[in-house]
Amino acid sequence: MRILLVNKYFYRKGGAETYFFALAEGLKALGHEVAFFSMKHPNNEPSYWSKYFVSEKDYVGEISAFKKVQEASTLIYSFEAKRKFEALLEEFKPDIIHMNNVHRQLTLSILDAPYLKKHHVPVVYTAHDYILLCPAYTMVNGRGEVCDACLDKHFMHATKNVCVKGSRAKSALATMEAEFLKFHHAYSKIDLIIAPSQFMKSKLDEGGFAGKTVAMQNFLTDSQMAMGARVANTHKFEDAEAGARPYFLFFGRLSKEKGILTLVRAFLKAVGLTVPLASGEREAVKGEACLPADWDLHIVGDGPERDAIEQLITEAGSKAASRIRLLGYKTGEELQHEVGNARFSVLSSEWRENMPYSGLESLAAQTPVIGARIGGIPELVVESKTGFGFEAGNADVLAEILTKAGRVSVSVYQTMQQACAGYVNERCRQNTYVGHLDKLYAGLLNRGSK
Repeated sequence: MRILLVNKYFYRKGGAETYFFALAEGLKALGHEVAFFSMKHPNNEPSYWSKYFVSEKDYVGEISAFKKVQEASTLIYSFEAKRKFEALLEEFKPDIIHMNNVHRQLTLSILDAPYLKKHHVPVVYTAHDYILLCPAYTMVNGRGEVCDACLDKHFMHATKNVCVKGSRAKSALATMEAEFLKFHHAYSKIDLIIAPSQFMKSKLDEGGFAGKTVAMQNFLTDSQMAMGARVANTHKFEDAEAGARPYFLFFGRLSKEKGILTLVRAFLKAVGLTVPLASGEREAVKGEACLPADWDLHIVGDGPERDAIEQLITEAGSKAASRIRLLGYKTGEELQHEVGNARFSVLSSEWRENMPYSGLESLAAQTPVIGARIGGIPELVVESKTGFGFEAGNADVLAEILTKAGRVSVSVYQTMQQACAGYVNERCRQNTYVGHLDKLYAGLLNRGSK
């Protein structure tokens, strides 16, 4: 089978790209021929198919008034992408097209390629975010509130609520894109939508896509599974007895929607330190010391909230600085050892996160997860087995859960580690996922041939 994989980034930028490259690896292992369509970028992996990649576009930075008008049309519909996609299709002649993140840099204009009208190639789409339902991708409005407004398909809500990066201009562009795709019936050209969590499938169904969605949880590659098993530390309590300090671990982007400030406040509260002012509070609060004095919080990653985190730590005093470690960006084996040695990892997101790879990687390393009950995160947390859940955004409740986790006995913890290993072995294997996907591809081809 010839499969064309499409994603706007062709380097390992985030979770969508982790999936994209792992999917290519798994499909090739089954004997399929795989081609790629993406965007040019200095960080790209090498590929024969890069001759068809579209020119680089960046919609993240500040946009001048002139650029707003100039870029509005290419953000919504790219004739360059359509032309180059057509040329690739003519050379590769795919049996299946599998799209991932395509909006804005590539656009759904590619589905208007004449080749597709002639040959009716089935199109699969993996939904890594909520762009099919929400112009801002996140289902979080401009006030930082979880939001279902655009499920009614009136996307002007995004402009009214300034949902995109606090910019009315960018919100208006995103609204125009969503309205154009609706009236252009772009999504009717997609045959199957893969939702990486049951929660996302339910939202897609609610938003009008029922009948063409299937839930398939993200997978880990064989190398990721092997790495997780290699760094899994089954002697964490013995390490503590030898002087190693147990710690909670957050790893990911340091951004508001990830709930990182809530986590820092919860940790300060749990260790009995002064919790600096949060929005709506009148005075700083001193927490009740519940966690043992040797527990720390490790924060791995970088992002826009780093300065705010540093300020919180400074305001809380020198003891906070000694117990909260900002370790910066890490990757590869260095990151995995940090995950394997953590007593618990924390997914503190305050948006409807889909199926975070950080959670899967934590479970693969036999490190239980403390996860917010929002989006797809609860599907990773089997209560008191693979971890503990808490109410998203509630620092008081999270402080209680951190304390509960810090008091888990050796025998209970070892049972939780076994549950983590069992979870990934049962649900997250690459060959199982790709085998299921292969059957879905075959079903689409059979349906088209009738």
